[in-house]
Amino acid sequence: MADTLTALRSLMTSHTPPLDALVVPSEDYHQSEYVSARDKRRAFVSGFTGSAGLALITKKEALLWTDGRYFLQAEQQLSDQWKLMRMGEDPSVDLWISTNLPEDSALGIDFWCISVETAQKWKSLFAKKQQNLVPTTRNLVDEVWKDRPQAEINPVHVHPLKFSGCSVSDKLKDLHDNLKKENARGIIITTLDEVVWLFNVRGGDVSYSPVVHAFAIVTRKSAFLYVDERKLSSEVKSYMEENNIIVKDYSAVSSDVALLASNQLLSAKETQSNGAIESEDDSHKIWVDPRCCYSLYSALSSDQVLLQQSPLALPKSLKNPVEMEGLKNAHIRDGAAIVQYFAWLDKQMQEIYGASGYFKESESQISKKPLGDLKLTEVSVSDKLEAFRAEKEHFRGLSFPTISSVGPNGAIIHYEPEAKTCAELDPDSMYLCDSGAQYLDGTTDITRTVHFGKPSEHEKRCYTAVLKGHFALGNARFPNGTTGHSLDVLARVPLWSYGLDYRHGTGHGIGSYLNVHEGKLLMHLVFRPGLSIPLQASMTVTDEPGYYEDGKFGIRLENVLIVKKASTQFNFANKGYLEFEHITWAPYQTKLIDVSLLLPEEIKWINSYHAKCRDILAPYLSESDKTWLNQATEPIAA
Repeated sequence: MADTLTALRSLMTSHTPPLDALVVPSEDYHQSEYVSARDKRRAFVSGFTGSAGLALITKKEALLWTDGRYFLQAEQQLSDQWKLMRMGEDPSVDLWISTNLPEDSALGIDFWCISVETAQKWKSLFAKKQQNLVPTTRNLVDEVWKDRPQAEINPVHVHPLKFSGCSVSDKLKDLHDNLKKENARGIIITTLDEVVWLFNVRGGDVSYSPVVHAFAIVTRKSAFLYVDERKLSSEVKSYMEENNIIVKDYSAVSSDVALLASNQLLSAKETQSNGAIESEDDSHKIWVDPRCCYSLYSALSSDQVLLQQSPLALPKSLKNPVEMEGLKNAHIRDGAAIVQYFAWLDKQMQEIYGASGYFKESESQISKKPLGDLKLTEVSVSDKLEAFRAEKEHFRGLSFPTISSVGPNGAIIHYEPEAKTCAELDPDSMYLCDSGAQYLDGTTDITRTVHFGKPSEHEKRCYTAVLKGHFALGNARFPNGTTGHSLDVLARVPLWSYGLDYRHGTGHGIGSYLNVHEGKLLMHLVFRPGLSIPLQASMTVTDEPGYYEDGKFGIRLENVLIVKKASTQFNFANKGYLEFEHITWAPYQTKLIDVSLLLPEEIKWINSYHAKCRDILAPYLSESDKTWLNQATEPIAA
């Protein structure tokens, strides 16, 4: 890392103008959360591999900002060349720059890797000291990354109507209506999930997310897709032609944005029919989402830009009936895989480690495995879980790297085990498993925490507090217009009563065979309220409170929920009310519950939920797995 920093500082010095600092974000050209291997520039320069973070390299310092999910991981992965900056505790990167760097400083960044909203915010703050945000003439990290992975050519697939539930023509019609409503002549679409959702295609360019590296421009008359055409089969090309989607090279988006700005971006058909360029009303705007990369935005004059959230964001988050049914079915199959996994793991823990198991509560009988080569590790068991899922219909891979964590590793909120360094399972420690899958009909995300030995009374109290918060949020009723940010407190109150809390969001949107983290449906007190949009019926969100003790254990429980209309006795101010429907099916470990801390309605709900688990999952399980599930879901008594 020291050699990398030296090389980068040399390039910063020789840059025109010379750079006082270099910003290396986590994001790619599309502001993606998860990026391809060749776009993991921040991980390359810093050694920190978490999905969220930002690196700042000055002439003398190297700093890494990340959020609470990754504090422990960053501490372990960063060398002494780097200083960890904790988001929410330390000054933000822009405030640190404006305070610590001198006036007239030049701050270099690849304008393709920063969003419009971030760039504008920074420029406004930096202007107070005449500090300048400078586009690098090339990405400096790419210059020093000698073994940077090559771009992969992964095929694009059509996502059939039986899974998407809405045709491309209908989606484009709605988009055209929005353009007309806002008096916009066209829109630039840069986020990958919006591009593939609009055109009903999926791909494999980013691990865990079935997206395609592509841009789109849609005008009132034409739709353009910018992608490496080597990814398109003859069938997919025919599909594009049938839907009047004009395919152009990925790199052509820059020149076409310039043409759009001057109202000269026309399809061949338009050019032939017009014979000349038709001028349109100069007041027609070009719609740009604030998440758009600053490089493309910079090609436009600010007075012609309609800078507001993409009109695709909301309809993508509002699942249509076909998507809704698919999500429910996917979660049933996924729940069956989870039950198979824990039934298998329970048996293995007893046979290999002498654990008392999932149901009984006692110290392990033996401290060492009886067979020299036989052991369970965080990676080997997560591979087994993936194998169970792979047997299910429509399985297309995981939706994120499985967080399979034992004991102290569970306290690393977004821990990702590696085969060479991961821990062996321990019958006397908590085990946290946060996992999900991509199915053609839906995306899943579930977390369960279990103990195969004798949990301490403290562990039980903490688990029960997390469960109570999980219950409080998942069973809430609330008026229309309520944001996830407003509901976040419900999941934390049981923990707060003990003086405990957690450093991550309580929920996020989830896609339909798309990104496992979707849009701005955030439930998190730390985020500004403006980052969270009001919940609406047919949205899908997660409910995932937790608690973590550094060096000891971690607890998290997570279900996926559908927002739906609630039937209430009254309807104050005619607002209308909403509630959640759980669609994740897997038992909570009753051995970890301190029943004395539960209210009667909480006991009733857990028993009802467990009864549904038995009924819903039984057709997908073997007799032995059904027997295990029946025992795992036996009613608890007050």
